[in-house]
Amino acid sequence: QVHLVESGGGLVQAGGSLRLSCAASGRTFSSYAMGWFRQAPGKEREFVAHIRWSGGTTAYADSVKGRFTISRDNAENTVYLQMNSLKPEDTAVYYCAAGPATTPSPGGYDYWGQGTQVTVSS
Repeated sequence: QVHLVESGGGLVQAGGSLRLSCAASGRTFSSYAMGWFRQAPGKEREFVAHIRWSGGTTAYADSVKGRFTISRDNAENTVYLQMNSLKPEDTAVYYCAAGPATTPSPGGYDYWGQGTQVTVSS
């Protein structure tokens, strides 16, 4: 069992930055692939980024590539999402998730956090 808690969301102007954190509790965090997803009102949950258990391989949605960076600290049981050059269309609830392997599909993850709101004003 893995319990995930996101933090770091908030209101920011377009062009600004935020750093989201996802703290995990439970055993064997380091064996899980981690993903970040987001969901805007009226839209489906969409893939943002994922990272392998080792941290060596990452992938990003085209919409955030070059602006967002996913990283993890297995010693601290935490995964991060650094978001730069934010745009109004990045506004959404952001969720972290843990699963057995990296995949852009939400169905591939077993554990989810409660989400943190990110709002980007124009």
